[in-house]
Amino acid sequence: MKLSLFPWSAVWLLIAALSFSTMTAEAASPSATEALKLMPVQPGVDFTRPTADEAAQCTIAARRIDGKVGWVVEDANGATLRKFVDTNGDNVVDQWSYFKEGLEVYRDIDADFNGKADQYRWFHTAGSRWGLDRNEDGIIDSWRTISAEEVTAELTAALAGRDTARFARLLLTSGELASLGLGKERAASLAAKIERAATEFQTLISRQKTVTPQSEWIQFSGGRPGVVPSGTEDSTKDLRVYENVTAIVQTGEDHGQVQIGTLVQVGDVWRLIDVPQGLGAAEADFDSLGFFFQAPANRVGLPGAIGTSEESQALLAELEKLDQEAANATTPQQQAAYNARRAGLLEKIAFSVRSPQEQAMWLRQLADMISAAVQSGEFPDGVKRLESLLEKLEAANADKDLLAHVTFVKMTAEYTLSFQVENADFTEIQTKWLKGLEQFVADFPGAVDAAEAMLQLAIAQEFAGKEDEAKKWYGRIVTSSPDSPAAKKAAGARTRLDSVGRTIEFSGKSPAGGVVDLARYRGRVVLIQYWATWSDRAKSDMAVLKELLLKYGSTLSIIGVNLDGSADQLTGYLTENRLPWPQIYEAGGLDSPPANQLGILTLPTMILVDQQGRVVHRNIQTTDLDRELKKLIP
Repeated sequence: MKLSLFPWSAVWLLIAALSFSTMTAEAASPSATEALKLMPVQPGVDFTRPTADEAAQCTIAARRIDGKVGWVVEDANGATLRKFVDTNGDNVVDQWSYFKEGLEVYRDIDADFNGKADQYRWFHTAGSRWGLDRNEDGIIDSWRTISAEEVTAELTAALAGRDTARFARLLLTSGELASLGLGKERAASLAAKIERAATEFQTLISRQKTVTPQSEWIQFSGGRPGVVPSGTEDSTKDLRVYENVTAIVQTGEDHGQVQIGTLVQVGDVWRLIDVPQGLGAAEADFDSLGFFFQAPANRVGLPGAIGTSEESQALLAELEKLDQEAANATTPQQQAAYNARRAGLLEKIAFSVRSPQEQAMWLRQLADMISAAVQSGEFPDGVKRLESLLEKLEAANADKDLLAHVTFVKMTAEYTLSFQVENADFTEIQTKWLKGLEQFVADFPGAVDAAEAMLQLAIAQEFAGKEDEAKKWYGRIVTSSPDSPAAKKAAGARTRLDSVGRTIEFSGKSPAGGVVDLARYRGRVVLIQYWATWSDRAKSDMAVLKELLLKYGSTLSIIGVNLDGSADQLTGYLTENRLPWPQIYEAGGLDSPPANQLGILTLPTMILVDQQGRVVHRNIQTTDLDRELKKLIP
C-alpha cells in the first residue's frame, strides 16, 4: 500500500492494520519504515528523521498511551520517534506526534475526528505555538497560543515569503482590541494603525531588502515587558506590552535587524500592532519611545490625536460633528454638499499632521471617500476634486504609491461617472477604460493598485471571449504581485479557464461543520453550483437541479457554494427552502476562499465534473445540463 505524506492518511494505520479492541500480536501491522514516511502538515518542523539504514532497525508496536490506544515507533535504542494515537476510540488515528531526541516537538491534531488535521502544536524545544486551521487546508488561520519570541519569528517568515496573510494572522484583531479596555483616544489611534498595516505590509515587501527568501530568524531582542496599568488614559484593564522589539536575522554570512516595535499580550497570544519599521525607503524612523511607553504630550502624528494644536483638535471635532449630521442629507444637493464639506475637512487634516506616514493615511482615506461618493452618485464634482488633489501631490513630489492610489481611484470614479451621462457610448467608454488601465500598469508597475488594474483587464478580456489574453493578464498578476488579494482570484481564474479535461482539487467548509471535498465524490458525476440569495437566476436554477437529482439518483451529486455576505443569509434561505445537497460557505462573498479557488466572477456559475474528477464544462447552463448528463451517465 502506498503511504501518502499527508498525516490524515495515517487513518490506514488503524482502519486497515489494527483492531485496538483486541490488541493482538497477530494483527496485521504497518512497518516502521512506512510509518516514518509520514510528515507534519506544517513546514519547517525539526524532528528526528532516521536514515534508511536506521529506519530498518526501528520498531513499531501497538500500545496504550494514557488510557488511549495507538502506534509507537522507536529507534534501535528504544527512543520514541513517532506516536499515532486514537483519542476517541473510533479506530481512526486523530493525533500524529513527532519527536526529537526523545521529546515530542510537534503534533498534528484532528479535533473534529473527520480524518484531517485542524490544529497544530509545538512542544518542548520547538516552542509553544498552537495554531488553528478552520477549513483544514493545511494553512493556519489563527493562533490560539504564540509567544512574543515566536511572533517575531513568524513575522520574519512572512517577510521572507512575501506572505501578507501570514503577517495578518499576527496582527491584533478588532475583537481583541475591544477586549483590552483602552481609553477612547488610545483605542482609536491603535485601530487606525492596525487597519492600515496590511496595506502597508504589501508596500513594504516590495521595497525592503533586509529579509530575503534565504533569510533566517536567529533571535528575539527586547527589554523586559512592562505593564500599562489600569487607569492610564482612561483604560480599564492592565495591559502587558513589549516595546522596541527587534528580530535578528541572518542571510548567508550577513546579519540584519528587523525593528518590530510594539507587541501586546491578549490571553495566550502576543500581537503585532504595526508593520516593522526602517526596512523600506518610505518607512518612518523607528520611534525609540514606542507606542505605549510614551507620554501623551510627546506623542506625534497618531490618527485621532494629530498633534496637540487647537486647530487640529478643532478639525477633528468638526469632522465628527459633520458625520453625525450625515443622516440629514437626503436630497442629491444635500448629499453633494455634505461630501464636499467632508472632503475639505479630510484634506485639511491630512496636511495638518506632522508624520508623512499619517499624512499618507489621511490622503488615501480622502481619495477613497471621494471616489466612493462619485460612484454612488452623491458627489458629481468629486472627479474634479481628485484631479486637484493629484496636482498637489505631483507638485509636492509625493510618494509614488500614494500617487498611484489616487490616480487609480480617480480613474475608477471617472469610469463610473461616464455611464451616468445621457446617451453614453458604452463601447467608447469601455475602450477608453481598458486603455487607461494598460497605461496605469505601465506607469505604476510596482504599485499595489496595479494588481487590481490588471485584474480588471483580465476580467474584461475574459468577458469579451478573449481567453488567451485574459490568461496572460491573470498570469502576470500572479507573477508580479503574488501577495496581492487580486493574485488569489487570478490564480483561480487561470485554473478555471484551463480546467476542462483536467482533474481539479476543490473543497470548502460546510456551515453544518466539517469540510465538503470534491475528492470524496469520485465515481459520481458532480455539479458545483456557485450561488447567492441575491441571485434570482441561481435560485431559479435550483428547481431544475432538484428534478435532475431525482432523475439520475445516486449517480449524480450536487455541491452548492454560497457566496452571500453573511452566513445568516444562507441559513435563513435554507430554513425556508430545503436543498437536498451539501453547501459550502466561507466568509468573503465573491472574494471568499471557495470563490477564489476557481476565480469566480459572476453568479450563477456551474461547473460539471465527471466520475473521474475531470472537468467536463466550466460554465454550464441548466438548459444544457440534461443533455450533458446523458452523455456521462449510461
